[in-house]
Amino acid sequence: MVARPRSPDGALIPHFYAGRQVLITGATGFMGKVLVERLLATCPDISRLHLLLRHKKGVTPEKRLQDLKQSQVFDVIRQTRPEQLDKLSMIAGDVSQPGLGLAPTAMSQLQQVSVVFHSAATLKFDEPLPTAVQQNVLSVMRMMELCDKLPNVEVFMHVSTGYSNSEKTHIEEKVYEPPTSIQQLLALLEVVPPDLLPNITQQYISPKTNTYTFTKAMAEEAVREHGYQKYPIAIFRPTIVVSSYQHPFPGWIENLNGPSGIIAAAGKGLLHVFSVKDSARADMLPVDIAIDTLIAAAWETAIDKSKEVRVYNCSTYENPTTWGNFEKAIRVYLPQYPPDGAFWYPSGTGVEGRYTQKILEFVLQTLPLHVTEYILRLFRIKTQVNLITASQKIRAMNDVLRFFALNEWRFSTDNVRRLNARMTPEDRAIYNLDPKTIDWQYLFKNFVFGTRRYIFKEKDQDLDDAKRHLRRMYVLHKGAIIFTILLVLRLILQNRYMRDFVYGTLRLLMYIVSTTYSRITARV
Repeated sequence: MVARPRSPDGALIPHFYAGRQVLITGATGFMGKVLVERLLATCPDISRLHLLLRHKKGVTPEKRLQDLKQSQVFDVIRQTRPEQLDKLSMIAGDVSQPGLGLAPTAMSQLQQVSVVFHSAATLKFDEPLPTAVQQNVLSVMRMMELCDKLPNVEVFMHVSTGYSNSEKTHIEEKVYEPPTSIQQLLALLEVVPPDLLPNITQQYISPKTNTYTFTKAMAEEAVREHGYQKYPIAIFRPTIVVSSYQHPFPGWIENLNGPSGIIAAAGKGLLHVFSVKDSARADMLPVDIAIDTLIAAAWETAIDKSKEVRVYNCSTYENPTTWGNFEKAIRVYLPQYPPDGAFWYPSGTGVEGRYTQKILEFVLQTLPLHVTEYILRLFRIKTQVNLITASQKIRAMNDVLRFFALNEWRFSTDNVRRLNARMTPEDRAIYNLDPKTIDWQYLFKNFVFGTRRYIFKEKDQDLDDAKRHLRRMYVLHKGAIIFTILLVLRLILQNRYMRDFVYGTLRLLMYIVSTTYSRITARV
């Protein structure tokens, strides 16, 4: 092991990054933004961060870099160390293109890079297999080919997922045998006609549940095959990444993937039922704890120069919460921090049975949203949200989350725990790698509030108006329930057979209650 001298304040990790140039892919994504922010905020002497950015929806890489610098994630840096943002530079490229789509001049710009974080990926679980392979498998292979040509690379960190092997219940910190070889996978994509590929995809990727977990597992195999040549390599596996715990500020969130989608849809009164097993562990991981672990893991991998591909499982298994706890929390905190203009009172419920969920989803979500949208169209009332499209997206989100909300996994985290123990007290004061520090109610409260502030971008001063609107929705919600009950009772009582059945049931219940009461009093 190669040890580096302590920095004057005893923090080894900021000292390691001092003077270094870093290359990052996926910097405009949720985790990527926090990675950039934490490096700039905690490593004041870092030299430069090169961000690989592509043209996206007509927006140039240069414009995307300027937009990134204006992100809310950098609010603290803009107030305290605005000069740090000058250390961001753009490299025009695309991980899904051969040679990363780099211009010839890009190589000279990257000569001094010594740390590489590869975070770019498609997160769509239903992505067509060729696209998922391009963005999740070939991208990492291309990144390692680039690093092989750079003279000063000391560590390559590949960001994977804790669910790359979700068919197993116990996930160890190792690279598992892939479902197929990379050569066979690429050969399949060449010989199978594109129109036939969707028909065989699910069978081909089995036992993986979707193309996302399949291609993430194949990417890990690509990393293992490359192995140590000129520089050490590590794989980082976070679980379900949610809003920040502390940094850059509590509750920061910027995507609608997973639990944040549930909070947003339920808060707007659009989501009323979702698949969940209340007792199952919900391995939610605050994004800042995930990124702090990633930064520290890169430091350890670089100084150890291990010949083996090290795997870091980043999980909250040691301090678990459950999906039932999450559901109860959003019931408590959504009325406290409601989004503006909710369509209905937040009244969602979790169910475990698939058929029960589908029936309730149709009755409580699909049918009301479709009917409401058609009524609005009839009266030519325009809304910001197409309720039919919202219904379809919520249904798709539920289908994606079902697998993760009904099952649970045990993650071995020995490497992360040893890493945390290895850090100096000064490092641990800067970087939080310990899931035991999480106060779940604190996290959930800020998660709900952060969804309102950072996803919906709603103003704090409008919160009282949102609460007043929600109280009106509550009265309407209760009124609708009472009306429905009375309507059902009326229909029942109008039918002679149903009326006789109800009366007979009530008499039977009264007889059981009176008999039980008589036996209890007789014993007393």
